[in-house]
Amino acid sequence: MCGDAARTGHVCPACLADLPWHTQPQCPQCATPTPLGQTCGPCLKRPPAFDRTIAALSYVFPLDRLIPRLKYHGQLAIAPALGEWLTRATEAAPVPDRMIAMPLHATRIRERGFNHATEIARDVAARQGLPLDLSSCQRIRDTPPQMGLKHDARRRNLRGAFACSGDVQGQHIALVDDVMTTGTSLDELAATLKRAGAREVTCWVAARTLRPEA
Repeated sequence: MCGDAARTGHVCPACLADLPWHTQPQCPQCATPTPLGQTCGPCLKRPPAFDRTIAALSYVFPLDRLIPRLKYHGQLAIAPALGEWLTRATEAAPVPDRMIAMPLHATRIRERGFNHATEIARDVAARQGLPLDLSSCQRIRDTPPQMGLKHDARRRNLRGAFACSGDVQGQHIALVDDVMTTGTSLDELAATLKRAGAREVTCWVAARTLRPEA
């Protein structure tokens, strides 16, 4: 960022305007860019379990620098900024019954000391006055990292990775995560929630990759 002081928010107005807001025509279901805002081929061929996606920003500079610093280097001060920007993108969206952050396996939480998605979700929940549910969904398999895996391998990697122990019957759930790449993690979690009776699942993500991995 430019280094100028911000009177409100986390960056100055000029830098805020210069952020890569994800406002281009995009698939309404997974938010990947499409020429006319139509549903993309992968979502037509294999519709995901989630119903729609709202992405605040595109995963390009500076997001591709900021999010790894939060995720892998514990720079927790970045989470409220991402929460502020995600709130801007979702404040006019249909209000969910509750928010659920993408869960991490207990082993990963012990390694990192925090769940980055939870830190982002806490800020959004506070800003929007929405209930944040941190107990209904668990990651019950410590799956290998998704990075570098092709789409089908990602799906196999995540099969049976989540469990839902809460009562979500008939509810609209907003799933919060940092970045959507192929959407397989969010798809698997959404499918778990749908099996538990959730009526609708919307993905709220801080950033969306422009060209999902194959």
